[in-house]
Amino acid sequence: MKRIYTIDVMRGIVMVIMTLDHVRDLLHTTSMDFQPTDLTKTDPALFFTRWVTHLCAPTFVFLSGVSAFLSLQRSTDKAAARRFLAKRGLWLIVIDLTLVNFGIWFDVHFQVFIFNVVAAIGFGLVMLALLAGFQVRTIAIIGLSIVFLHNLSPLVPFGEASVFTQVLMPFFAPQAFPLPGDRVFIVGYAPIPWTGVLLVGYAVGKVFGWEAGRQRRFFGQAGVGAIGLFLVLRLINVYGDGAPWAVQKSSLFTFFSFINLTKYPPSLQFCLLFLGILCLLLAALQGASRPWMERVAVYGKVPLFYFIVHFYLIHLLLFVMVWAQGFGPADMVFGSNFGRPKSGSGLPLWAIYLVWVGVVIVLYPLCTWYGAYKEKNKGKAWLRYL
Repeated sequence: MKRIYTIDVMRGIVMVIMTLDHVRDLLHTTSMDFQPTDLTKTDPALFFTRWVTHLCAPTFVFLSGVSAFLSLQRSTDKAAARRFLAKRGLWLIVIDLTLVNFGIWFDVHFQVFIFNVVAAIGFGLVMLALLAGFQVRTIAIIGLSIVFLHNLSPLVPFGEASVFTQVLMPFFAPQAFPLPGDRVFIVGYAPIPWTGVLLVGYAVGKVFGWEAGRQRRFFGQAGVGAIGLFLVLRLINVYGDGAPWAVQKSSLFTFFSFINLTKYPPSLQFCLLFLGILCLLLAALQGASRPWMERVAVYGKVPLFYFIVHFYLIHLLLFVMVWAQGFGPADMVFGSNFGRPKSGSGLPLWAIYLVWVGVVIVLYPLCTWYGAYKEKNKGKAWLRYL
């Protein structure tokens, strides 16, 4: 399949941003203590370091839907293409619960399994494979209905012990399930809301077949419209996010409260704001060509490879940090603590930014090599899965 430059650049941008969040998550001094968007404990620099990375997951999921549309449109065997979508979706779930989970926790006992963004994309692709026989307009309606209405799911009148609550609600909101052997399975990325985003991306996929000027107008108008609707809903403060904004100790923190949206699951307001930003960025990228875009696109051409490898690299740096700070193997706590000691380890925020830049630079030649390898070996079917 011929690659679309704008998609590679946009995906590369958010992959670089994503790396900052994961470096912070694993290495920052306070990452074990509180969430950086907790307005009672955070500071402006830490808040924005986390907040800006909220753009990443909706972009990944949305562009996965776009790529699925383009793949199906270019395929001469639609049935085979749908089967590939389903197989790739199942493969992504397996990859997430094995390679990605180990990369996150580095725990050979797998005490914690987390259903993360890669698995959510996989689930969405399986659902899309089942729906791909419908018209694009129908899929768009289904996706938009999920995005706009899933915030109503907590209002469904069933008790906590009901089958609906125990079986179906984890598809709509995060939940933890105890497993034998003191293990736990965490649904971090509730699959239904994210599938809604993926289906919307699929429906928008046809826009990438338009000429650049028309694409620019569409994404510009869509971005302004989405952000405008977000502002209306947020000001009303009634529907679209489970965490209404409130006046805080300062005007700056009141602004933080206004933009501090629910990601787990992605609320309607969260989707409107960050997909709106995504659309504005896509509009700005149409027809543009800059040296930095060429470099960033290198990451966007091999997203799953980058996603897996960057966790392992950051985790190796975590072990270097722990050793350099005077801790030994006996101090390391795996599972939910990533292998860090219970207290006393970590880097300040300025150092997090330095490590982030270093990780991105180190991964550049690896992604360049793997991208060239894929290009030269298109006949190898397994490369379509990584």
